[in-house]
Amino acid sequence: MESNFIDYVKFHARSGNGGAGSSHFRREKYVPKGGPDGGDGGQGGHVILKGNSQLWTLLHLKYRKHVSAENGGNGEGQMRTGAGGADVILEVPIGTIARDEETGEPLMEIMEDGQTGILLEGGMGGRGNVHFKSSTQQAPRHAQPGIPGQEKWIILELKVLADVGLVGFPNAGKSTLLSVISAAKPEIGDYPFTTLTPNLGVVGYRDDKSFVVADIPGIIEGAAEGKGLGLRFLRHIERNSVLLFMVPCDTGSIKKEYEILIRELEKHNPELLDKERLLAITKSDLLDEELEKEMAKEVPNIPHVFISSVSQKGLMDLKDMIWRALN
Repeated sequence: MESNFIDYVKFHARSGNGGAGSSHFRREKYVPKGGPDGGDGGQGGHVILKGNSQLWTLLHLKYRKHVSAENGGNGEGQMRTGAGGADVILEVPIGTIARDEETGEPLMEIMEDGQTGILLEGGMGGRGNVHFKSSTQQAPRHAQPGIPGQEKWIILELKVLADVGLVGFPNAGKSTLLSVISAAKPEIGDYPFTTLTPNLGVVGYRDDKSFVVADIPGIIEGAAEGKGLGLRFLRHIERNSVLLFMVPCDTGSIKKEYEILIRELEKHNPELLDKERLLAITKSDLLDEELEKEMAKEVPNIPHVFISSVSQKGLMDLKDMIWRALN
């Protein structure tokens, strides 16, 4: 089954050419030698991005390999300006970044609903011969051609916007947690790499408050070098304000596993380590109080909580901890 969550598309975009200016002279019955009256060419259409909060994915653009705006119309006699070319407006989800495919440089970022930005400007129309009349040159035959539009290959990337990003190895119980604390219904299986695309869940909190949690596909050692599902997914973590690390209680060493996760994030983008970090020790319905106290001694020095999605143990404490971190 192919996923509908598309977070990367590439297409060729072209803005419209400007129309040519007209080289025309006024010709009327009783005016045998009317002066120049050629109008200007019309502006070429722009290629525009527009934010739409109803969209969650770039799926609708996946099969559009070529995007072209309309050319401007040519100027005409009687100083008539050519028609402007129609713009092409591409609606994209909030959190979309456009890049130049060749150089990789970011061109724009859409961060709000309704925000628009011109990706490629249409060419300006050429000026008609009426502009070139002077005291010495009464009958200019010269008019400007329109300026060509721009064209380039564009990459659009989507970074999911969420308050909390779940970070952990495959099988740490991230999807299960999300399905229990939110209305999201991620695919859950007891094998690594079930989550191939980020799942978003809105988590209800006391007094009708809520926050958004993104379950980001498990990172494995070496993700930052592009192993496993690597980089494509690490970029979704960049936008989260709090990172919730999830380590199962039956792992060899909680501290060691946490440190490996930290190293992966640091390799990808050291700025990720500036975010607030929390730790949930999962699957802890297997522990009695005594064992839990013993394990707590070797937990990294960040806010932590022992939880079990299956028995719902510690989930309210977890939400309280997240809410404190977000506020």
